[in-house]
Amino acid sequence: MAPKQDTTADAYKRPMAPPWLSQVWYVMELRIGIVPIPIFVILLGLIGYFLTGDKFPNEISMSIALLCIGGFACGEIGKRLPVFRHIGAAAIFATFIPSYLAFNKLLPEIIQKQVVDFTKSTNFLYLFITCIIVGSILSMDRNVLVKGFIKIFVPLALGSIAAGIVGTLVGTLLGLGAWHTFYFIVIPIMAGGVGEGAIPLSVGYSEILHQPQGEMFATVLPSVMLGSLTAILLSGTLNFVGKRYPHLTGEGRLQPGGADEIEAGDESHSGVIDATHVAAAGITAITFYLFGIFCQRVTGLPAPVAMLFTAVVIKLARLVPPELQAGASVVYKFFATAVTYPLLFAIGVSITPWDKLMAAFEMTNVITIMATVVTLMTVGFFVGRMLNMYPIESAIVNACHSGQGGTGDVAILTAANRMSLMPFAQISTRIGGAITVTLTLIALSQFGH
Repeated sequence: MAPKQDTTADAYKRPMAPPWLSQVWYVMELRIGIVPIPIFVILLGLIGYFLTGDKFPNEISMSIALLCIGGFACGEIGKRLPVFRHIGAAAIFATFIPSYLAFNKLLPEIIQKQVVDFTKSTNFLYLFITCIIVGSILSMDRNVLVKGFIKIFVPLALGSIAAGIVGTLVGTLLGLGAWHTFYFIVIPIMAGGVGEGAIPLSVGYSEILHQPQGEMFATVLPSVMLGSLTAILLSGTLNFVGKRYPHLTGEGRLQPGGADEIEAGDESHSGVIDATHVAAAGITAITFYLFGIFCQRVTGLPAPVAMLFTAVVIKLARLVPPELQAGASVVYKFFATAVTYPLLFAIGVSITPWDKLMAAFEMTNVITIMATVVTLMTVGFFVGRMLNMYPIESAIVNACHSGQGGTGDVAILTAANRMSLMPFAQISTRIGGAITVTLTLIALSQFGH
């Protein structure tokens, strides 16, 4: 394991030190994820000690330690697998290993309970999405933002229509029946995840078809999960393809003609980004999210969508000074680097049921789901290219339409190494999912039963 490269060598010069101290520093630069290996070992020892004691610390510091140890360890395993590390194995392992461990009671009960309680009580998935969205939007090239938000709906809409047709045809040919394939396999894949998709979809199905909502939910959930897993694998594959054929990708930029970073020209700034600007960007992001919750309660618009459009409007109106944009960029990079794998571990333990995931692996279902997701991404690839967008980025944004909501977006973009696409992914997931659920329930109530 090689030490991490020092990307701040010009800003920080290592002082002269005796050989033994240089060796200590070298070992401290060997890391599992972001955690230095000596610190990782010490944390494991401390956690083991507390497990044998009478009282396990039930506080945020212990929860953070547990998530970092679990998330970065699982991600590190995925990163070191031959071949599979190139197609998103790190993100998959960070989610599905803890799901398996939790389902089979292989995690100590007190650790599992603490992770679940912390995840559900803090809802820090939305803090992560908030900082990623607001940070990336405020630090994004304004012209790219304008053109990208308009353009992305075209490949998304055409991809959804094509995926619906192809997925239904494949399922019908495999004997699943057109009605069952469309409503219980294809549509759940593109419904926007579990909370925003599978649950309202199952409630609507229950009312329209007069079936128990629990049974409807259990029927659609495997398609959501396997569709998301397929999108993760394919997005990781596209990241590998982009390394081989760099002309097909903007490495996280949606289209040529701009860099998705702090703008040059009149919005540029010079000097050091101090901690106050980073802190100000963080509380600004939280304010946008709380405003989103307010909009949700007043209008019914999902909070992440309201937050996203608020950030876009503020950015387009040029109301954010360059220093705050720079601070927002740091907030985005911190969460993308330090929080992604702990978050995926928390998701795996608390809200990814292993048995439901395995239920989807019946061959006819697998083929149908893969055909649906492949079609969605393929159309995104070629339509995006026609519209002068980078085809790999366009395909990955379309992939998020088949993801497991916000958790799927995180896993897909992590596997693709393109977390900067989160604002466009949220359009694909939230708005695309809401439109899919609404139109489906209207169709089912009028023609489907």
